Amino acid sequence: MDTQRLILLVVFSFSVLMLWESWQKEQRPQTVAVAKPEAPAEATVPAGTLPESTLPKPSASMARVEGTIPASEAVAGNRQRIRVTTPLLHVEIDPLGGDIVRVELLRHKDAVDQTKNLVLFSGEHRYSAQSGFTAAQFPNHKTTYRSSRSEYVLGAGDEKLEVVLESDTEGVRGTKKIIFHRDSYVLDIVHEAVNDSAVPVAARGYFHLTRDSKAPAGDQYMLQTFTGPALYSEATKYLKVSWSDIDKNKSGFPTGPRDEGWVGVVQHYFVSAWIAAAGAKREFYANKLDVDFYRVGMIVDAGAVEPGGKVQVGSRLYAGPQEQERLNALAPGLDLVVDYGVLTVFAAPLFWLLRVFHDGISLGGVGIPGTANWGWAIVLLTILVKLVFFPLSAASYRSMAKMKIVTPLMMKLREQYGDDRAKLNQAMMELYRKEKINPLGGCLPILVQIPVFIALYWVLLGSVELRQAPFIGWIKDLSAQDPWYVLPVLMLASMVIQTRMSPTPPDPIQAKVMMAMPFVFGIMFFWFPAGLVLYWFVNNVLSIAQQWQITRMFGEKRAAANPPKR
Repeated sequence: MDTQRLILLVVFSFSVLMLWESWQKEQRPQTVAVAKPEAPAEATVPAGTLPESTLPKPSASMARVEGTIPASEAVAGNRQRIRVTTPLLHVEIDPLGGDIVRVELLRHKDAVDQTKNLVLFSGEHRYSAQSGFTAAQFPNHKTTYRSSRSEYVLGAGDEKLEVVLESDTEGVRGTKKIIFHRDSYVLDIVHEAVNDSAVPVAARGYFHLTRDSKAPAGDQYMLQTFTGPALYSEATKYLKVSWSDIDKNKSGFPTGPRDEGWVGVVQHYFVSAWIAAAGAKREFYANKLDVDFYRVGMIVDAGAVEPGGKVQVGSRLYAGPQEQERLNALAPGLDLVVDYGVLTVFAAPLFWLLRVFHDGISLGGVGIPGTANWGWAIVLLTILVKLVFFPLSAASYRSMAKMKIVTPLMMKLREQYGDDRAKLNQAMMELYRKEKINPLGGCLPILVQIPVFIALYWVLLGSVELRQAPFIGWIKDLSAQDPWYVLPVLMLASMVIQTRMSPTPPDPIQAKVMMAMPFVFGIMFFWFPAGLVLYWFVNNVLSIAQQWQITRMFGEKRAAANPPKR
């Protein structure tokens, strides 16, 4: 019995430590060791990573991209912005460079003030999307553009809206097109320019995101999530990079040209990413621009343009929620920003089931009434997971029931042998053999279920679909903590009940530890999102019912097998 309870304690503690360590890793993501580029840190991209015949050297054109313009002016400035509205987005464009300086998501509310829409790009975070050409002859993010209108609205019968920005200042002629689509968070950015010089020009377009390192508003202290640059390529797969690594010029970004991959900035529930056309040659870069101000992006090769010729280069910009179906359809690996880590093999099917229940569709295609609410979807998923593990749980509770019955005998053995541990262990093993008890019988089922439980934890924590999703009554947001702490209190009470239903360890110290555990771990749930607490509470209620039934049945069978003597 002592051994079993000790193992259960270790397993439970280890599970909590795994979760805590995962939170900490989100704040210090691992980087991949790569060769350090030879170019100076202030260059836009490492020198010599593409053939010299196709790329300009880091000289005047690179200096022009880097520039000396203050970061605040580059992002916002005092110019009249161009405003664009679609059913999903309200976007503001700065005429300086045609930068995307504000992106408001019309179907997602602010984390702090839910009377306002969530603003993804804004001056608050110095968050913007910039693009242009690296060649001095062509426009870049310091070029002043003009537009025929200052307000654009995607009409009810239109599938797309095109904003055309033009510039011919200082002998630089070019056009920047920003194309919006209905029911999409994707913006197509296309640059066009004419080579007015007398020599061929190696045309390259750059597309990057600028941002400070501040976490988004509403990020909970107990559930801090990753905010920072991310990249996907065949060489690195999905790679998250901390801002501090960029400070040290150790981003881990792959060097050299490639024809796949995307680069972006990730925060809890939302992501922005540049996605070049399939097959387009690109290379990634990341550097620090100012105090707490960074840039991550890619340069896309557009080839050489002859005198008098026209060149075009473009990329897609996604700025919106981490909805897996949308992301998966855009680019390989983009759906990985919903990061389940090594438990993806469990988490992905669990999320799919959660969606099935939410949509009110069973596996057989029969509607399930009343499951449109995400809270009830969590309840149904919890029941399904419990049913899947019912045989294992039953074995565990049978073992506990047997242990509870022989606990008085174990207490007598402890009193009989006192401090003689050898004789005590021998007597207890004889008791286990006689009663056909495996002291470790309740541990294996728990060990098997741990990966599934942790995977479901990450599904509930990382799914934007649960963000600000109401459940019942006072619970208006399943992704936030219970405002009245009703679910955490119920959760704590269920843990206390489970502890009292379990066998009491013969050792007094272990008994006190087991009685304290519900309070130690239960208090942590006061800061957990309501959706997670709901899952654990429902799971505990089902476990209590199952344990009570098995204990009762086992007691009746034992009583029938050993009738009282007359």
